[in-house]
Amino acid sequence: MAAKDKYVAYVSCYTQGSPVGIRVYDADIKNGTLSEKEKINISNSSYMCISHNGKYLYSITDYGVESYSILPDGTLETASAASINGMRGCYLSTDYEDKYIFVAGYHDGKITVLSLADDGTLGTITDEIYHKGIGSIVDRNFRPHVNCVKMTRDNKYLLAADLGIDQTKVYSFDHKTGKLRLVDIIHSEQYSGPRHIKTSKDGRFIYIIHEEKCYIAVYEYTEKNGAPNFEQIETVLTINDYHTGDSAASALNLSADYKYLVASNVGDNSAAIFKIDQKTGKLTKVLCLPISGMYPKDVAMFPDNKHLISLNHENNTMTFFAVDLEKGTLAMNAKEIHIDQPNCIVFHKLG
Repeated sequence: MAAKDKYVAYVSCYTQGSPVGIRVYDADIKNGTLSEKEKINISNSSYMCISHNGKYLYSITDYGVESYSILPDGTLETASAASINGMRGCYLSTDYEDKYIFVAGYHDGKITVLSLADDGTLGTITDEIYHKGIGSIVDRNFRPHVNCVKMTRDNKYLLAADLGIDQTKVYSFDHKTGKLRLVDIIHSEQYSGPRHIKTSKDGRFIYIIHEEKCYIAVYEYTEKNGAPNFEQIETVLTINDYHTGDSAASALNLSADYKYLVASNVGDNSAAIFKIDQKTGKLTKVLCLPISGMYPKDVAMFPDNKHLISLNHENNTMTFFAVDLEKGTLAMNAKEIHIDQPNCIVFHKLG
């Protein structure tokens, strides 16, 4: 990271009593803090993503998906909106050519695919897939809940984590028609709840965090004879060995340089950081420590890998920490910021 690089951070939140669903912040990377610069009115922005070309931001809303053009100073300009023909989504991501966007439906167990125009605006629905099956978690009514949709880095397969049925379904994707076809299923442990997916920079390794059993499963991804193959190579707990019961893994994010994974644990109210072995893809736990808040819905490292932010959904705060990766420590380094029901944070480099 160059010393003169400038960043903004986008933070999404639920909107109960306030129309503001996205806040834009200038990010002070040196000191690991944020200062607010813009408020965006959007209903219940539960998740956001930025296009791979860095030009557009997409957000979940009650009515489907909304898109924004990212202006040179990081502020947002409304661009388009589209329905997903279903219940409000919980996650969204684009393919690596920014020609399609995928939306995960927790409430209705549905994947929705929409086309994207060259100017980043939302197009029509090209496919809708409803998951079927019986799950193992009683309080989720034994039914599908698609919680994350993510393309493999070679842009060939869509992975859809379904924590209702303990599976990550693998779909081949036709880039001409925008259609999905089921080609494989990654089966997780019963009662584990696969939640979020990340991929290594070179695309060789897939990381799936499991909500109910608080672990990250690491898979090596290869393609053989035109078919995908996912070989599990390890699992790593996101909580310390002495933490038991009433915890659930939540966020999973990569550092800007792809060298670290950071996860959060609800109940335990902690953040865990793992170093990624660039050759083997395996994880080494650097730390797992409290985040001075309740229900860390999302956590992320600042682009300098020297600071961390936690979005504490239940007590409406964002807390800030200095990170020492050598010593394995977190130290609160700034005053917390009040924000109602924060869900997701995305850093964006300007220019």
